[in-house]
Formats: sequence, structure tokens, C-alpha cells
Amino acid sequence: MATPSMQSVTLQEGHHVGEFLLSEGNGTISREEGILTLTGTALVSGTVVAKLDTGKYVAYNAKAKDGAQVASAVLYNSTPAITGDYKAVFIVRNAEVMSIALTGIDAAAVTALQATSIVVR
Repeated sequence: MATPSMQSVTLQEGHHVGEFLLSEGNGTISREEGILTLTGTALVSGTVVAKLDTGKYVAYNAKAKDGAQVASAVLYNSTPAITGDYKAVFIVRNAEVMSIALTGIDAAAVTALQATSIVVR
């Protein structure tokens, strides 16, 4: 009787909603709902975002000149790969987050998030 061959399988687990959070304020004090403008790329939970003058959020971009270069929050939930506005939840204040679990983080973003009482560990 022949034994079936065993193939090596590699599994990779994606980001879980809120896994970047170490702590947050009681209730929903740390969170806000808002509109995220997407550009066809899915964003994962833990993506650093910026709030534009329009009141909408976009993915943080250190090289931008339109306000997206100032980190102001962290995306709580993941998004689909669509273009346009998407209702999302953001961590905007009173929280501790893990830098290793954040997407798009850099030194300037750490400083900007600290100004909103989001401590990056």
C-alpha cells in the first residue's frame, strides 16, 4: 500500500480587527466613525491615517502635500479594495498601540499620533 505524499503547506494569517491595540479608553471614548476615502487598495486594521480639511480620512502618506502627511488616527477595521468613500472606525485618542502591528508608521507619524494622545509602543 502506497503512502500519500505530504505537501508542505504554508499558512499566513492576516491582520485581525483591533489587534494593534494595547489599551484604549473606557467605552468608545477612543473611537470615532468617519469616512475613509479609498483609492482601490484594501487597507488593513492598524493602518495609520490622516484627517483632511474635508473631514475625511485617507491613508497616511509622509510625502503628501494635501494634509495626508500628518498622521491623526489609526484605522480600526479593515477595508475592501474599492475606490471611493467608505464608512470606517478609527482610534483617534486615548490609546496605546503596538508599532509592530501598524501599517505605514514612521517617526513623524509617531510624533503626530502622540499629539492626539495615541501612544505608540
